[in-house]
Amino acid sequence: MSTGISIVGSGHTKFGRLQENLEDLIVAATREAVEEAGIDPADIDAVFLGHFNSGLVTDGFASSLIHQAYPQLRFTPGMRAENACASGSAAIHAGIHAIKAGKARTVLVVGAEKMTNRSTRDVTQALAGAGYQNDPAEAALSFPQVFGVAARDYDARYASPLDAMARIAVKNHANAMANPLAQMHKEFTFEHCSTTSNSNPEIAPPLRLTDCSLVTDGAAALVMTINDNAANFAKSVGIRAAVHVSDFLPMSRRDFLAFEGPERAFAEAFETAGVTLGDIDFAEVHDCFTIAELLTYEAMGLAPKGQGARAIEEGIVYRDGALPVNLSGGLKAKGHPVGATGVSMHALAYRQLTGQAADMQKPGAALGLVFNMGGSAVANYVSVLEAQEGSVA
Repeated sequence: MSTGISIVGSGHTKFGRLQENLEDLIVAATREAVEEAGIDPADIDAVFLGHFNSGLVTDGFASSLIHQAYPQLRFTPGMRAENACASGSAAIHAGIHAIKAGKARTVLVVGAEKMTNRSTRDVTQALAGAGYQNDPAEAALSFPQVFGVAARDYDARYASPLDAMARIAVKNHANAMANPLAQMHKEFTFEHCSTTSNSNPEIAPPLRLTDCSLVTDGAAALVMTINDNAANFAKSVGIRAAVHVSDFLPMSRRDFLAFEGPERAFAEAFETAGVTLGDIDFAEVHDCFTIAELLTYEAMGLAPKGQGARAIEEGIVYRDGALPVNLSGGLKAKGHPVGATGVSMHALAYRQLTGQAADMQKPGAALGLVFNMGGSAVANYVSVLEAQEGSVA
């Protein structure tokens, strides 16, 4: 089965503390994707931007900055999609819907965020806007505190997840060493990640600094087209499934640890694609905090509830394991420019499936899995991507 849509080009800036402003990042990612696809910008029927913002920058009409890349984009319909940390995937889905509705044959999707120009306090406050604001107790929580609550609750229900969380951090930082686009190229030991110290303080107990993703600038882009047009491009990856499941915003209305939204999204994506988890060759998942990756192992079916640690203890999710997770370094080490994250995951999965991932490459990868999450498992997007015949280098 298939959505009938393929990815035929990608762009990706370096992630990190960058000098470029938001417009520069959007334009750079756009031009790389268009050039990689080898498409005339005039043949793009619509453009979509994933951008959380929440007051992070003053570029309030950011979707129209995509048009700065090429004069041929003038008069091309454009819009911004916002769905917290899944804003990038929201933009991808907007593009998919435009194609499936017959309103476009080829679209450009960009995800971008400029975060490091603001203080840590400002960024923390902006991100907290993705939480439920009409309950004073929830509104008072930063996102590190939200996932700190998850780690404490996990400990109370199942036993401490801290060792597994430390190993996830070590794994993802090791993977990022092979990703030249990653924000942090620094390996960590298990001893460092599992110990509270001056260099690894508690941020939101029991979460330590090494359990938290990074404040990041960056952009990524995709060119997507209808399948009957994909043969005109040198490399294409089919979107075999693209699923969006949203849950209640208030945490008080659901069991956060059950990760029911992600679990439903994974199950529906596998059913739609006609595959099982065992068919998947690699996954890029939303590790905004290490406890989130652990819960994702359980939601996707790698381990029963409360036993997610098995996935890392048994080596399943390592680079040489049965299902490598976050070969890019993940949000933990690659970086997390909020609006760009979902597009980045898809762009790097596209490069894996077309043999363009260089030192990150998993040889022979044919099926990739992407999970991008907005808020505390509120907006959940899962994609199954498939290498097309003749596209693997």
